[in-house]
Amino acid sequence: MNVDDVVAEKIAAARARAEATKRRRAALNAARQRGLAIRHAAKLRNQASARTTDGTASPTDGPATETDALSASSDTTEENS
Repeated sequence: MNVDDVVAEKIAAARARAEATKRRRAALNAARQRGLAIRHAAKLRNQASARTTDGTASPTDGPATETDALSASSDTTEENS
């Protein structure tokens, strides 16, 4: 066995480690994406459930009542001055 063979083996081992790292990262990323998709779907289900069970809008949905929506849309800068 000469020096060139030893160097070739070390290079092959380094390539194998790099490929294993890439595969491991790809698998972890795929699992992360699946987890995020599941989390997002659950969040949307919970939001939809919260809207339908109590019948009220959450603060981020906009005006809570129709009169709030009408008064907000009819406000002008002249009226507020």
